[in-house]
Amino acid sequence: MTVDRRSRLDTPRDARRHLVRRPSVDADAFGVFAESFARYMGTAKFLLWMTMFVAAWILWNTLSPRELRFDPFPFIFLTLMLSLQASYAAPLILLAQNRQEQRDKVVAEQDRQANARAHADMEFLAREVASLRMAVGEVATRDFLRSELRGLLGDIEDLSRQQADDEPEP
Repeated sequence: MTVDRRSRLDTPRDARRHLVRRPSVDADAFGVFAESFARYMGTAKFLLWMTMFVAAWILWNTLSPRELRFDPFPFIFLTLMLSLQASYAAPLILLAQNRQEQRDKVVAEQDRQANARAHADMEFLAREVASLRMAVGEVATRDFLRSELRGLLGDIEDLSRQQADDEPEP
């Protein structure tokens, strides 16, 4: 629950009184506008429209009758308009870049955390594989059992031959 600072008795008032209130601007909404503006200015569509506008301006002020021309040859008014457009476009583009940089930082941090988790998982799995290898080294394999059984079978055959040789013949 937020309490208005002006209504609290334990908070001193501002020393200055403002005759004109400062406008409050929603930074997020303005940032979204700046990003959409910068995104549009970076398109071929914008360049095409701007080129057609400048070409139409120059053609009108060059080829139309003198009394209909509103910007004579040095095109001072056109230069002023393009400078004004650039002076507004530059800060909006910078604002959009700053917002993109902040998003990139968040994404980079999330990637770093995901990489750290993946690294920890890989280390855990490597330890598990190592312990499995050690356990498998202690387990009798099929080939080992076959060789042992062949050896025992050979020993049994040798013993049975010895018993057959040791028994007197009737």
